[in-house]
Amino acid sequence: MIRLETYLVTGGMGFIGSDYVRYLLDEFPRRHVIVLDKLTYAGNPDNLAKHKNNDRMEFVRGDICDKGVVEILVQRADVVVNFAAETHVDRSILYADDFLQTDVFGTFVLLEAARKGEIKRFLQVSTDEVYGEVPLGNSSREDDPLMPRNPYSASKSGADRLAFAYHETYGVPVSITRGSNTYGPHQYPEKLIPLFITNLMEDKKVPLYGDGTNIRDWLFVRDHCRGIETVIQRGKTGEVYNVGGGEELQNIEVTKTILELMGKDETSIQYVEDRPGHDRRYSMETKKLKQLGWKPETDFATGLPKTIEWYKENKPWWEPIKSGEFRKYYDEQYGKRGME
Repeated sequence: MIRLETYLVTGGMGFIGSDYVRYLLDEFPRRHVIVLDKLTYAGNPDNLAKHKNNDRMEFVRGDICDKGVVEILVQRADVVVNFAAETHVDRSILYADDFLQTDVFGTFVLLEAARKGEIKRFLQVSTDEVYGEVPLGNSSREDDPLMPRNPYSASKSGADRLAFAYHETYGVPVSITRGSNTYGPHQYPEKLIPLFITNLMEDKKVPLYGDGTNIRDWLFVRDHCRGIETVIQRGKTGEVYNVGGGEELQNIEVTKTILELMGKDETSIQYVEDRPGHDRRYSMETKKLKQLGWKPETDFATGLPKTIEWYKENKPWWEPIKSGEFRKYYDEQYGKRGME
């Protein structure tokens, strides 16, 4: 019997994590996936509904800060991919302590378990936001200083450096990826693209921060997942790899494109007060990852219409989230369960 390689994917019920799990199960028939997810507000079992009865996937509801659960699961894994994190900047401004607990301490718990085990690779999923604001004409390289400007990016910076320290000190086979603004199906509808799409479907206005000139580099979710897997298969341990879409757009440009594709005009825009510490621009150089054979396959002109169509076809997925019924239902379904 052929032995399946076991991947432990933390945060695997979230947006990017669940797409990565679907990618592994759909494209790699010799992979077994253990999904560890706390099922906080952004974790959604419906994201993996198509694989609910797949015998190559098992789900454990648990917290990466729980040493007992983590040690058991890491001992079974060949590869650990850590998506689990508090991720939204707005929430980090209000609840910074949650971000430090999950993003830093939770990563520490995983690394400690990996130090005691015999895994082949520990992939820490990070973000371009750790570099901080990037002036026009420049792009962040993997060896640039980390200059986070909000509690979310600071917590991810801390996790990055802790992961690197565990590689240098204990020899844990760590690699780090830093992804740019990722979008696509199954994204929790408080982020710009899914929020604006679903608001317009509900005939609501779209709230745009400040003057809308903040610049982000947009990356389709499956391209992000392919980049992560490329690093696991061909990247070096102890190294960081930027994963960027190479398509920098102002938020107002993204907004106007969504409006046009959905048959709306600019009267649907509601300009709101900018948030504190709102970085003006992110930009990353991705030459290092491209040297491993990766490149984005879905450009923004293709990915955005595809994303809009998904939200139009999947109202039963996002309507309960926006109404609040989603959390009530899943607390009832999963609230008393641990490992399963």
